[in-house]
Amino acid sequence: MTKFEPSTQHMGIANYQHTVADRFMRYVQVDTQSDPASPSQPSTEKQKDLSRILVQELKAIGIADAELDEHGYVYATIPATSQKNVPVLCYCSHVDTAPDASGTGVKPILHMSWDGKDIVLPDDPTVVISKKNHPYLEQRIGDDIITASGLTLLGADDKAGVAIIMDLANYLIQHPEIPHGKIRILFTPDEEVGRGVNKVDMQRLGAQFGYTLDGGERGHLEGETFSADSVTVVFNGVSAHPGYAKGKMVSAIKAAAAFVNKLPRNEWSPETTDGMEGFVHPVHIEGAIEKASVQFIIRDFETAKLAQHEERLRALVNETVTEFPGMNTEFIIKEQYRNMKEVLDKQPQVMDYAEEAYKRAGMTVERMSIRGGTDGSRLSFMGLPCPNLFTGEMGIHSKQEYVSVQDMEKSVEMLVNLSQVWEQNS
Repeated sequence: MTKFEPSTQHMGIANYQHTVADRFMRYVQVDTQSDPASPSQPSTEKQKDLSRILVQELKAIGIADAELDEHGYVYATIPATSQKNVPVLCYCSHVDTAPDASGTGVKPILHMSWDGKDIVLPDDPTVVISKKNHPYLEQRIGDDIITASGLTLLGADDKAGVAIIMDLANYLIQHPEIPHGKIRILFTPDEEVGRGVNKVDMQRLGAQFGYTLDGGERGHLEGETFSADSVTVVFNGVSAHPGYAKGKMVSAIKAAAAFVNKLPRNEWSPETTDGMEGFVHPVHIEGAIEKASVQFIIRDFETAKLAQHEERLRALVNETVTEFPGMNTEFIIKEQYRNMKEVLDKQPQVMDYAEEAYKRAGMTVERMSIRGGTDGSRLSFMGLPCPNLFTGEMGIHSKQEYVSVQDMEKSVEMLVNLSQVWEQNS
C-alpha cells in the first residue's frame, strides 16, 4: 500500500483564473479530423494547424523548448521546481478528431449555468442533448456546458485534454513555488485512426511514467483497456464467364456472405456484449467473384482469449469452405494493442498516485475498464506506464458531444495535485 505525505497543496488553484474554457473554445474551431484511409503520418496535414498554435502558445507561456516535428508530434517541458530526484512525468492528449462526424466549421456554444432542460442545438433542432440520453448530465446541472451547434461534433475528444494540459502548463509556470519534477507534454496526431503513437520518439520524450488525458466522467480513473487484434479473412474463388460458368465458377462474394451469416446474432458482438465481455466484430467487407475479404476487430480484456476468439472464427471459415468446393482462404492476424493493466499492475504507484490526486481535489474515485484502447495502451508497452485520466468529454464522436467547463477545471486541479504527489513520494 502506498503511503502519502499530508497534502501540501498550494491553495492558489482555488483562486486561479482558468484559461481552459477559452483555450478549448478556440481549439475546437480548428479542423483536425484524421483520415483512416490516408497512409501518411499524420494522416491529414490540417492536424498540424492546431499543433502549430499549441507550440506558439506554449512559448508564450514561457516554455522555450516547445517544438513540432515532421510527424505532427508536439514535445514541450515544464521544468522541475523541486531539488528531489523526481521521475519525469508525461501528460499526453491527441489533437485529432474522429472521422465519425464532421469536424469542419465547428461552432462551440457556451450554455452558462445550465438549468437541466434539454439542449436543442440551433443549427439542427433535431439534435437534442438531454438527461434521458446522457444520464451523466444530471450531475452537471448548474455547470457551464459547451456543445457544438448541431452540424458537427464538438471535438472535446480530445481537445478537452489538450486544453487541460495547456492550462496546467500556464498555471505551473505562473507558480514556481509549487514543488514538482520535470513534466513532459506530448500532443499526438491520429489517435482516432489507431496510429497515435506510431512515430513517437521515446528517447526524445524522455519520460518514465505517463498519463493520457482522454477520459470522460469526473472521478473516473482508467487503468485497463481491451487487448486487440485485427483479422482479415480472404476468400479466393474462381472466376468464369457467367454464361458458361456451370461447374467452373466459385463465387468469393457468396462465400464471404455465407461466412458472415454464420456469425451469431445474440452473442459475441459489440451490440450484444458489455462489461468485461469480449467480442468479434466485422467492420469492412469488399470483393468480387475471384476474391473477397472480411475485416474484423477482435477485443477482450484477457489477452489469452484473443486466440480463442480467433480459433472460433477460423472454425466458421473452415465450415464455410466445405460448402464451396474449389475455394481457398487466408486468415491474417495482426496485433493492434494490449491491455495496459498488464504493465500497470507491475507499477501500482502510477494508479495509486493518481487516485490520491483525485481525492485531494475532493472527488470520489472510480477505477474503470475501457471498452476500447487509448494512446496509453501502446505507450505502456513502449516503456511508459500510462493510465487514462478524466477530462469531462462526453457524447464523443457525435453531434451530441458536450463538456462541462467545471469538469475541465477540476481536471487541471487534479493534475496540479498529481504533479505534487509524485514529488512528495520521491
